[in-house]
Amino acid sequence: MYWDRDEKAIEATAEKYGAYCHSVAYQIVNDDEDAAECVNDTYLKAWDSMPPHRPKILRTFLAKITRNLAFNLYKHYHAEKRGSGEIPLVLDELSEVVGGSAAGVESPEAAYERRELLGQIEAFLRELPQEKRVMFLRRYWYADSVAQIAKRLRTTPNRVSVTLARLRKALHERLSERGYDL
Repeated sequence: MYWDRDEKAIEATAEKYGAYCHSVAYQIVNDDEDAAECVNDTYLKAWDSMPPHRPKILRTFLAKITRNLAFNLYKHYHAEKRGSGEIPLVLDELSEVVGGSAAGVESPEAAYERRELLGQIEAFLRELPQEKRVMFLRRYWYADSVAQIAKRLRTTPNRVSVTLARLRKALHERLSERGYDL
């Protein structure tokens, strides 16, 4: 429907993926209205990018757009001071492994290096046992709290925290071994 420029594509997308996208956004912005705004903006971005872009997995494509919009909205609201919640914690934890990037236009070299780094992180995640991969993704992609992850995996928050710390350390070591200056 997107390639036919059929406006019903938005309605069908909302029906099938709206609740999922809302949960992704809500986990970051922690507000129903802001999450709804992110989801609506997701539909617009999806409409504008298809065609020419043809995502392999629409759900993942939409989640990525929603997540980026939610993080941008979060940053906008918390530009002056850090708020409470999981996002500052998640960003602090990940900054131990991979430093932040400068704002602005990315050079071709930086874009290449970013893609290579992402490839290394993806390879690291593929090698993990499923439970550890789920912990990592729930924490650093979905920004779930340690307590939420523990409940989901039927384990203790302490075990999740320790596992995540070990995973961050292992990822940092792996990236350092491969020449990434972290």
